Amino acid sequence: MGITSLPSSIVTFLMPPEVMKQNREDVIAKEIGHGRVLTLNRPDHLNSISEKMVLMLGQKFEKYEKDENVEFVIVKGAGRTFSAGGELKRLYDGRNTRDSCLEFGYRLYWFCYQLQTYKKPHIVLSHGMSMGGGVGLMASMKFSVVTEKTFCSIPEANLGYHPDCGLSYILPRLSGRLGEYLGLTGATLKGKEVVAAGLATHFVPSQKLFQLEKSLLSINNGEEDTIRSVIDEFSTNVQIDERSVLSKLSIIDDCFSRETVEEILDSFEAEAGKKGNDWIMPVLKSIKKASPIGLKITLRSIREGRTQTLSECLRKEFRITMNTLRTIISNDLYEGIRAAIIDKDKSPKWNPSTLDKVHDEQLDLIFKPFEEHDLELQIPINEEEYCRWEGKYESSSYCLRTK
Repeated sequence: MGITSLPSSIVTFLMPPEVMKQNREDVIAKEIGHGRVLTLNRPDHLNSISEKMVLMLGQKFEKYEKDENVEFVIVKGAGRTFSAGGELKRLYDGRNTRDSCLEFGYRLYWFCYQLQTYKKPHIVLSHGMSMGGGVGLMASMKFSVVTEKTFCSIPEANLGYHPDCGLSYILPRLSGRLGEYLGLTGATLKGKEVVAAGLATHFVPSQKLFQLEKSLLSINNGEEDTIRSVIDEFSTNVQIDERSVLSKLSIIDDCFSRETVEEILDSFEAEAGKKGNDWIMPVLKSIKKASPIGLKITLRSIREGRTQTLSECLRKEFRITMNTLRTIISNDLYEGIRAAIIDKDKSPKWNPSTLDKVHDEQLDLIFKPFEEHDLELQIPINEEEYCRWEGKYESSSYCLRTK
């Protein structure tokens, strides 16, 4: 197994994550034996991903990948949340300043590339809430551990946005049309459902999470089989209840394989009238409240992602994000954030207001590559093309033009 005794000096660090809030760093980094532990440390903000957080994570992951003394990396969240995704208020506050979040977005998608292509094992201990970009980070790890208190959702379409942080690559690679379902509905998966869906690798009861972390940090090598064996010792088999939405995949595959959002809704509504399908009505109600343009962008992005590489998906997501923030065709994202977390009136005024008013020509403007190639997200198409660490924000055209 390659296990050594755990130094008693690290027991304090392995205390319940609530204590982390006393440290004001957005990310707490600890070096323990051959492992490195990164704790997302914004519990008062549901560990939402800030500019400082994504910069620190990117720097640490790059450092650890190059360090021969580092065998693996563990990521977790302080408090009762792994991560609620991107910092929405920061986006809203910058709505009147062009490209106020450009650097943040660029670094975030670059970090997503780092995670998906990392050369050393990384393990996420996702306890509590994971939403949006938090799901993208969690699902990108080699080993992703969830507990019975874990719940995940991808509610971006409800806000006039799109699944990002690599989710347009991850979602279409789930079983059948589950990716379209999760992206369009914002439905919540809990505990074992997250593993069964393919968004996590292991289910570990929450009372065993502390001991699992201790055991992982006792490993003296980073072999994937060794790490897997340790996690397997604490994990339990996953069986899905017949009431779970994951037991309804035949309906989901049929309805969410339709060509358009309108056709998906029509077929889903038809299924709702059949015996035993009471679960569909609240889901339909949720979709119908979502941003029409958010729904259309989400479906197109996931569908394109089925045949795109990781790099193509991340470049596309960067384009969509920048054009959305620039309100190229709509201000739905800012309106969605206003209604959800600023005024909290839960009554967004979408523009366009209905699905039939969202036209393909409008969507083309959101997905269209930038006229200048240098303004695209500069991530490697393949590792043989150029250095893995080129293309970061510091060497991008955006940064160089402001110097």
